[in-house]
Amino acid sequence: MRKISFLTLLIIAVQVSAQKVQTPDQIYGELFKDVQMAKIFPDGKTFVDCVPKKDPKAIVKDYLAAKNNPRLRFSLQLFVEANFDQPKTPQLNYITQEKDVVAHIKNLWSVLRRDADKPVPGSSLLPLPYPYIVPGGRFREVYYWDSYFTMQGLKASGETEMIENMVKNFAYLINTYGHIPNGNRSYYIGRSQPPFFAAMVQLLAGIKGDVIYKTFLPALEKEYKFWMDGATTLKTGQVYRRVVKMPDGTVLNRYWDDSNVPRQESWKEDIETAEKSGRNKIEMYKHLRAGAESGIDFSYRWFENDKDITSIIVTDMIPPDLNALLYNLEVCLEKAYTITKNETNRKKFQAASTKRYNAIKKYCYNSSLNYYCDYNWKKKKIAEKVTPAGMYPLCFFNLYPETMEALGKTAAKVISDHLLKDGGVTTTDVNTNQQWDSPNGWAPLLWMTVWGLERTGQKDLAKDISLRWMKLNNDVFLRTGKLMEKYNVVDTHLEAGGGEYPGQDGFGWTNGVLLALIDKYGKP
Repeated sequence: MRKISFLTLLIIAVQVSAQKVQTPDQIYGELFKDVQMAKIFPDGKTFVDCVPKKDPKAIVKDYLAAKNNPRLRFSLQLFVEANFDQPKTPQLNYITQEKDVVAHIKNLWSVLRRDADKPVPGSSLLPLPYPYIVPGGRFREVYYWDSYFTMQGLKASGETEMIENMVKNFAYLINTYGHIPNGNRSYYIGRSQPPFFAAMVQLLAGIKGDVIYKTFLPALEKEYKFWMDGATTLKTGQVYRRVVKMPDGTVLNRYWDDSNVPRQESWKEDIETAEKSGRNKIEMYKHLRAGAESGIDFSYRWFENDKDITSIIVTDMIPPDLNALLYNLEVCLEKAYTITKNETNRKKFQAASTKRYNAIKKYCYNSSLNYYCDYNWKKKKIAEKVTPAGMYPLCFFNLYPETMEALGKTAAKVISDHLLKDGGVTTTDVNTNQQWDSPNGWAPLLWMTVWGLERTGQKDLAKDISLRWMKLNNDVFLRTGKLMEKYNVVDTHLEAGGGEYPGQDGFGWTNGVLLALIDKYGKP
């Protein structure tokens, strides 16, 4: 008994120590803040991805000594160059030679591939044990929700082994850190991203069979515990981390981040936004970080005044996309427990998904729009903003065919009236110069829109949207030789804009969605 107890304690100790990840601001202190605020690099993500040339403690000691020595003519930029290796982006060396977009994407898989990581002292990279695909450009690491859409193209390419490796990496992250971080970087540790892990398991099980549910059941359970942490102890009207207990006693989820400081990769921008807002700074950092966890960073969807980011209120909102994904996680767990013949847990998660479905319908269905929208739990008021987030329930709900068909008809009208454009669908119908607003369209939101329409019988509109998007992607590729992170779907001759960084090419989820749509509908 003593041996078992000691082993259990040892395992717990290892898990706890693994979760104590130091972020760049904690490691470098004053040096980090000075570099980011001085904008030594145009992109704040560059410094947090740099690798120190020697022990970080020695670098900090040397920095403070040099900075505070009045006899030295000190250059911060030269100090950084002397003490850090800047991150490399291998795909920038890739020159497009293909005329055919399908051949281009299939060649890009090897360019965007990263082998299993080797730990590098002082690096912000959280090493992964299996190969994976990165998005491209400034995004040099794996990203959580990006990867689901990348997997659609890997499936169309027959790259089953890579899909399985990526799912295994995400299971590793859950087991090591208790959740899947935004990306495998230390500065992303406080937040996750839209929980697509269950959908990844379902995709892989569709290829390799139901044994996959059994294999990844422990990781599915742990991810659910992460998102539902605190749910059993809340009283009505209370919130904790990612859970909110609604007025009727049901529990729904919100986006959140555990950290109270600016995002390390956008340090200067977040400080300036918080100062401009005049609001409590920690409250602002929470909302900005929660927006990053949502993946929709940023959009008027999250703005109280509908106009600018200083009014951001992400943690006040109950999003239909997040809760539909967690509904799917509950359905996935029910399936896994059915396969493992655990009737008690099967019933538990069947009841949980039913309860969540009813709660989403009650709080997130806008009866005047006939569409799912965000719900402000503080004001007890549903939003009137139309975004593709409202399509997620149509992708995952398991309802009677006539109910699904009715949902599809009303959703098709809303999408056609508000978001349908020449190049596909916009993220919103308002232009705020944020990257997740009009005129921009994004592959993941287009995929969810098309999927929801197809699943509810609106196949003609789904195909029409797909063809518009495929043509736009192909036209830009023929014009530039690139596949982009996002696209201008309103004026298809212009580039997408907005956001905190320039447009990126590569690009994981664009490649994945385009290849999957070509596989379904043929070349544009």
